Amino acid sequence: MSVENTNRVNPDRPKRIALVVSNPAVSSTTGWPVGFWWSELTHPYLEFTEAGYLVDIYSPDGGPVVADAMSDPRDSSGYSAADIVSLGFIHHPQLMEKLTNTPAIGTLQIADYDALVVAGGQAPMFTFASATALQATFVAFYEQGKVVAALCHGTALLAYAKLSNGEYLVKGKTVTGFANAEEDFADQAVWDYGLLARDKHVMPWRIEDRLRELGANYIQGGLWRSFAVRDGNLVTGQQNFSGRLTAQSVIAALGQ
Repeated sequence: MSVENTNRVNPDRPKRIALVVSNPAVSSTTGWPVGFWWSELTHPYLEFTEAGYLVDIYSPDGGPVVADAMSDPRDSSGYSAADIVSLGFIHHPQLMEKLTNTPAIGTLQIADYDALVVAGGQAPMFTFASATALQATFVAFYEQGKVVAALCHGTALLAYAKLSNGEYLVKGKTVTGFANAEEDFADQAVWDYGLLARDKHVMPWRIEDRLRELGANYIQGGLWRSFAVRDGNLVTGQQNFSGRLTAQSVIAALGQ
């Protein structure tokens, strides 16, 4: 199938994805600088572009964005050293240029896009509560029947997204997101390395607990296992290893 014919909404152009990454912040729990997670940008980006889609990268406030250090394949921790997809993106000047001055989500024209995808990282847990333009845009996409997706801690957005009738979008939906077991693992790791006192946690609240409180049917695929779930036009991915599967689920929802 040619690129020109991949869009069933408008066959005269390829499908377009708005991919959102968080603006940088400072964690209120650890004091560390936080941002988006590389693989949650780059792995979906690869899947979408390989499918012939056009991808634009936005942030809630616009401007430059930065990634969490441990998500960088070059980081001395070695945590993401095997992520050659992100490494390729980082060494591609034209792609990196997209991150130097991202457009603000408030400038997005919904009619121009077929799906909205929100990446995670640590920063969403500290920035999405005040990201009202992102919340409104996500809900507008959803209520227009367009595909929306959130990945890992990007699902923090679902703790704030309310439908036009005042109910939380996530109520009654089957979803996933960063699991309590994974939060426990992360806390234990920073405690063991002496990076954080044992009476403190990496995150100020937990995705799994909050989404359940809001009436969602939260499910997960196991510790650090790639997992995504689709409920209607809402797609959610569990954590940083779920980027490609989340994108594949979006592609399936769009009808290839």
